Amino acid sequence: MDTATISPNFDDIRPLNNDEVKDAIESLIANQDFERALRYIKPQLDWAEFSAAMRACKTKEQFKATLAYDAVMTVAKATTFSLTISGRSRLPKDKAACTFISNHRDIALDASFLNVMLYDVGYGMTQVAIGDNLLIRSWIETVVRLNNSFIVKRNIPVRQILEASKHLSAYIHHTIRDTKESVWIAQREGRAKDSNDRTQSSVLKMLAIGGNHGNLIDNLMELNIVPVAISYEYDPCDYLKAKEFQQKRDNPDFVKSQRDDLLSMETGILRNKGRVHFTLTRPINELLAQVDRSLDKNSMVTAAANIIDREIYKNYRFYPCNYVAYDLLVGTRRFQDHYSVKDKKHFEEYLQGQIEKVDLENKDEAFIRTKILEMYANPLKNHLTAL
Repeated sequence: MDTATISPNFDDIRPLNNDEVKDAIESLIANQDFERALRYIKPQLDWAEFSAAMRACKTKEQFKATLAYDAVMTVAKATTFSLTISGRSRLPKDKAACTFISNHRDIALDASFLNVMLYDVGYGMTQVAIGDNLLIRSWIETVVRLNNSFIVKRNIPVRQILEASKHLSAYIHHTIRDTKESVWIAQREGRAKDSNDRTQSSVLKMLAIGGNHGNLIDNLMELNIVPVAISYEYDPCDYLKAKEFQQKRDNPDFVKSQRDDLLSMETGILRNKGRVHFTLTRPINELLAQVDRSLDKNSMVTAAANIIDREIYKNYRFYPCNYVAYDLLVGTRRFQDHYSVKDKKHFEEYLQGQIEKVDLENKDEAFIRTKILEMYANPLKNHLTAL
């Protein structure tokens, strides 16, 4: 559903309203940084023609369904071998609004890929939670809010965190309950850089705090949570993540710069990802209903997180590289039936190539190698625990 106006109570975090679309589009057309960024994706772009197409969009729905859809599919065609989805039959038959919670692999593309595939099956695109730490340029904020994203405030004083969490949660409940739009949010703040996916308790506490029920579990059930398992064959940012692991190992106070975030976004969008698959798992309200309401708050949060994690773990899709990485990491041949000699050779060459991309003066190749192997093996490890 494309609502014309969202409650003014949420002006600081909401997507744009439709009466703001025209001015937003004009600001983007006039922004040279935005034009340069688009040309990375579409080098042959006719700017005059594209500007006319932008101006033809009068609502967020039109922008999402045409220009945003086309941009995401252009990236998918250029950087993936395939982009697929399964579990569509598990979606509510009445297209009721859901909160899609997924593991997090790519800064920009996880929700974008999910949205184009939901659109293709006639379900409708979601609103997307995006951290304000990624809004490095003014035009980025304009684009994401035009594309129906809402803002998660990250860099705020400790004393403001609770109030910001209440505000964000109230907005998500308002979106599901009142405007009846689905929402996507990652299971944790930022990506799990070692692919050891765990739902953060803070995310669930935030989601629950804005409900109208007296119980945490009932507040979560109001959101109609659907876990989503995301599986990338190759993570183009794996070497950047491994580099960061070493930087933090060698300097516990290391903090990434905005330039690092931009490089991760660019690398994730533009580089090869191989096969990419999304699995929609079953809605978890029936499972949440079984949680003992007499438990203390932290125990209920843990129970809910375990339910989400288990659904994601069970529904990963695996590729030969995952099995090879597990066997190389553990020093076994347990999964040798799942890959060929050629598969193993290809992944070992890929691994070495990624290691060579790490530009550190004191590069610890053995450490970097282990970290990259963990990224590909950990989803399989977690899957085995869920069987």
